[in-house]
Amino acid sequence: MSEWPAVKASRLLAALLRLGWSVSRTRGSHRMLVRTGWHSFLFTFHDSDEVGPKMLAKIAKKTGLQPSDL
Repeated sequence: MSEWPAVKASRLLAALLRLGWSVSRTRGSHRMLVRTGWHSFLFTFHDSDEVGPKMLAKIAKKTGLQPSDL
C-alpha cells in the first residue's frame, strides 16, 4: 500500500505553495510553478481533480513534497 493518499488538486497546490513554490504564470488550468534551486514544474490539474497516489509520488520526486506536507 502506498504512503500517499488521494487528494484534491487544490489541496496539493496549497501544499506546494506552503513549501515555497510560487506560480510564475497561468494559462487556463495550467500553472507554471517555480522555486529557487529546483527545475520549474508544470501543474496541469483543475482544482476539483482527484490526484491519485502514483501521480503524487511522481510529483514528489520533482518538487520535494512529503506525505506529511499534505
